[in-house]
Amino acid sequence: MISLSKFFNYKYLTHLTVMSMLLLLLVIGAVPGYITGKWQWKQPPPVTNLSILKQIRSKGLTLPGWKTLEQVEQQIGEHKWSLQVIQQESTQKKSILLLLPQNGPKDQPEIEWTDISGWGKFRWGKWDIAQERSAHLVVKQSQTKVEANFFRVSTNQDTFAVLQWYALPNGGYSTPFRWFLADQFAQWQKQRQPWVAVSILVPMEPLGQVETTWPLVQSIGETVQSTLMTGVFNTTKK
Repeated sequence: MISLSKFFNYKYLTHLTVMSMLLLLLVIGAVPGYITGKWQWKQPPPVTNLSILKQIRSKGLTLPGWKTLEQVEQQIGEHKWSLQVIQQESTQKKSILLLLPQNGPKDQPEIEWTDISGWGKFRWGKWDIAQERSAHLVVKQSQTKVEANFFRVSTNQDTFAVLQWYALPNGGYSTPFRWFLADQFAQWQKQRQPWVAVSILVPMEPLGQVETTWPLVQSIGETVQSTLMTGVFNTTKK
């Protein structure tokens, strides 16, 4: 068993490492701005074809092997998301796909998962999370890797398996901090890391084991990431 002293020392070292990385990024990013008088955080490079990225909100995504039964703009927190009800063509199984694309060059991911929780509580009466773990997706065509959060949600009406991550052109992460690092590195090269927040809700057996849904959830997640990479993210690179 890990002692409390070792546990807190570990947390301290982890926190110190993160803060050191942030300080290094700020210093390196500030030097060119100080010399030229053009501060990077005030004048970030543009996100190429941002208008195409923003169309996700009104049009959703067309996923191979799935058909869209309904697509609307859904107010969640302070932002409008794309809400799609999709159905797998081979099995007729339905899922909910929520997408929030980046809305401007200074727009950054922050509290999207908290907003989803609040929306879920309002819509279904409660939003109780259980059986949470880190999950990994791999887009087979390019071997692109994604780190996501996978968990079960119980509401007053339904139980869902949920998968959430921030999709980027070359991967994806479950936390905003990882996007921040990727975007800072991109800005040094006069580029940006556009993002789309993804939340997939797959109906499952009430209070069942979320792992039983993983093959289906994994398949949807990899399809969404692949579609974004070959679609809107591909256009942002041109």
